[in-house]
Amino acid sequence: MSKKPISTTDAPAAIGPYSQGVIAEGRKIIFVSGQVPLDPQTGETTGATVAEQTHRSLKNVKAVLAAAGAGLDAVVKTTVFLQNMSDFAGMNEVYQEYFDGVFPARAAIEAAALPKGVLVEIEAIAIVD
Repeated sequence: MSKKPISTTDAPAAIGPYSQGVIAEGRKIIFVSGQVPLDPQTGETTGATVAEQTHRSLKNVKAVLAAAGAGLDAVVKTTVFLQNMSDFAGMNEVYQEYFDGVFPARAAIEAAALPKGVLVEIEAIAIVD
């Protein structure tokens, strides 16, 4: 099995030693690194509320998947990191707009701090045919 990085300008560039996503060739699995609500053109945080930031984070996940030839319908697992678990309902309301049919398995975790002081970060694992 070999790994191939995914890189797109339609999602924010990596701000550390990680790829936007990775395709595990031979397995047809896409691993999308945690996406925070940064605008890919400006590098600035988008939105002040968890709902606004969840929209941007999921748009960034969608962009990385698109660069790998997949869509949100291919996602089988997500992990959502929240700065405050009291924001779960606001995140969840937006999150459900992005997925239909069989929802991905998911974990939601409160994190003491997230990159750039954002309220939410979302990572995903997807499969492609």
